[in-house]
Amino acid sequence: MAQCYFITGTDTSVGKTLVSCALLHAFSARGKSTLGMKPIVTGCVNAEWLDVKAVVAASSVVAPREWVNPYSFIPPIAPHIAAKQAGIEIDIEVIRQACFKLQKIAEVVVVEGVGGFVVPLNDHQNGADMARVLGLPVILVVGMRLGCLNHALMTIQAVEAAGLQFAGWVANQVDPQMISFDENVNTLTQRITCPLLGVLPFDQNVNAKKFSAFLDVAKLK
Repeated sequence: MAQCYFITGTDTSVGKTLVSCALLHAFSARGKSTLGMKPIVTGCVNAEWLDVKAVVAASSVVAPREWVNPYSFIPPIAPHIAAKQAGIEIDIEVIRQACFKLQKIAEVVVVEGVGGFVVPLNDHQNGADMARVLGLPVILVVGMRLGCLNHALMTIQAVEAAGLQFAGWVANQVDPQMISFDENVNTLTQRITCPLLGVLPFDQNVNAKKFSAFLDVAKLK
């Protein structure tokens, strides 16, 4: 069975797609066949699903679009609201089956969550439920900016409450003006028991392949 991870973040727009793609490149550089999965995406930009496109481009194995991205919605809004507006309900079992198919054709599968860890997916389930059904080790992306300590520690509590294993975390500098950046990273390092996989510097010209060099995937089991 493939080596698989579920990528979650302290919030939306903290770099989950960047880290997912960087992880795929890092594993590929170690000779592994890779596949990225974006189960749910919202927000169509210029007629393109940019997050899905990025994950597909970073993967070394080609898979059917409906496996990689079972649910996509045009409005840039919460997934449960987007689904209701589209007249459908997000079914986690559909996502689980698609993920299982991907695990059969690649050595490493990276599954990127949507929004924050407990964002609602339908009237009775949220992102934590999706992660629990998939049962994958979790990698947390911390968007390093004011307020990230609270968001990171609360997300960790939610992941642990879901009974999931933490595989590692990544510090992503989303705010180049963040005061006491190193001190904040050190604070989290002291409080998070899983390995720090890497620190991504702020860069306006984001390049996942280049950023893969900042990640130590050898720490992942």
